[in-house]
Amino acid sequence: MLHQVLQCFNGTPTAHLLLKTISRKGITKHISTTSYCKIQEEVSKLLALKAQLNTEDAAPQKFTLKTPKGTRDYNSQQTTIRNNVLQRITTIFKKHGAECIDTPVFELKEVLTGKYGEDSKLIYDLKDQGGEILSLRYDLTVPLARYLAMNKINTLKRYHIAKVYRRDNPAMTRGRYREFYQCDFDIAGQYDPMIPDAECLKVVTEILDVLDIGKYILKVNHRRLLDGMFEACGVPADQFRSTCSTIDKLDKLPWEEVRTEMINEKGVTPEAADKIGEYVRLNGSTELADKLLEDARLSKSKSAVEGLGGIKLLLHYCELMGIKDKILFDLSLARGLDYYTGVIYEAVLTQPIKIGNEEQTIGSIAGGGRYDNLVGMFDSKNKQVPCVGVSIGVERIFSVLEAKLAAGDISVRTTDIDVYVASAQKNFLDERMKICAELWNAGIKTEQSYKKNPKMLNQLQHCEENGIPFAVVLGESELKRGVVKIRNITTRAEEEVSRENLVEELQTRIEKLGLKEMNGPVA
Repeated sequence: MLHQVLQCFNGTPTAHLLLKTISRKGITKHISTTSYCKIQEEVSKLLALKAQLNTEDAAPQKFTLKTPKGTRDYNSQQTTIRNNVLQRITTIFKKHGAECIDTPVFELKEVLTGKYGEDSKLIYDLKDQGGEILSLRYDLTVPLARYLAMNKINTLKRYHIAKVYRRDNPAMTRGRYREFYQCDFDIAGQYDPMIPDAECLKVVTEILDVLDIGKYILKVNHRRLLDGMFEACGVPADQFRSTCSTIDKLDKLPWEEVRTEMINEKGVTPEAADKIGEYVRLNGSTELADKLLEDARLSKSKSAVEGLGGIKLLLHYCELMGIKDKILFDLSLARGLDYYTGVIYEAVLTQPIKIGNEEQTIGSIAGGGRYDNLVGMFDSKNKQVPCVGVSIGVERIFSVLEAKLAAGDISVRTTDIDVYVASAQKNFLDERMKICAELWNAGIKTEQSYKKNPKMLNQLQHCEENGIPFAVVLGESELKRGVVKIRNITTRAEEEVSRENLVEELQTRIEKLGLKEMNGPVA
């Protein structure tokens, strides 16, 4: 029987351990029937374990090679589009005095728990890695609040561009992923009402104007007004947040479906739901705020009056900044995240985007609001640092531009090379390398063929395919006369210039072309 056990693990550390144990214990040949049965049972378990080990050690099964669900790769053209968009956004953030920070891609789970309302179920949890329960960051706002509280920072104007993760149902063609970029701009500190809030709206309009992907409107509302509206309509205070998350679905669902969810799932009475429905269909500007201040129900709610006063002040500041015509006071805007306490806003495109021969509807492309209590949640003394910010939905912007690229509506250069050093004859590698080094040392973006004797046609074709504007063409007779040819790839015109003045000539031509703008209007 023992021989059978040892055979199961022949040649393994387990077999050596069994032999050592048998020798130390002095096991005899005389084994009772009961013991034999127990050993037989253990042998069966060991055999099953061996079979499992053999299965694990077997050759891996074939699998489909792909990226995980809700993620993607970016090719060189897509990456160029992305980098150019992010660069333009960063320029505007810096124009408004924002500083850049970074935080870990994962946080302690308790940092993220309880901050996102119903969306908390979308947080990616990680396995225990040595005593810390961690989760991937869901957004960049909660990590900012943790950063401010941990470092005892009271004032900060910051921007942060990084990837976040959500276990959501992806819609890849519409720019909805599980791993995606967020571009955040936030102002932290104790300031007078609505001044930093209005600047955040101004930042959004500047970004959407410079990217020029379509006509848009910035919807604004106020959490205090929503709370007052729910109170006036008869919703219990403990149902405000859950009701708010349902209202937030009005941009995707018709009112009847939202009403049904409020009643059947959130416990709102039909009468209260109908009263809410009267308000969430309203939108306008300062005139609407004035009208609501005289409303019989809302005028009795302190929260609603406070929210309407904030909206009026915000619209006044937006008028001073010249953006009021792009702002819409919309009572259906709710934004479901729990941490918002004041003004909330969201940018949406007002018309479908025409891409090739098709039109695509794009959802929200920016959103944000005021969150005055979030930092205090992480402070041992509950010290509050009021904050307001905005997040740009760049993935949806990327998806629009990539679709335009595929339709041939825009083109991109994937490299920034200004000059290609070519040779029309054989045995010019040494001279090509000297000129490349000279141009590199002068700060000119340059490349050449990696073949000793490349064909002239292939070299010029490479320039055309990659949008390289100039080629320096070397020839035996020209070099003997101390000159080289500069070829304009677009016009195909060639001009001889002195070899000694090559750097200065190229720098002048590059400057005249304005190559900083050669990547196209957005791409």
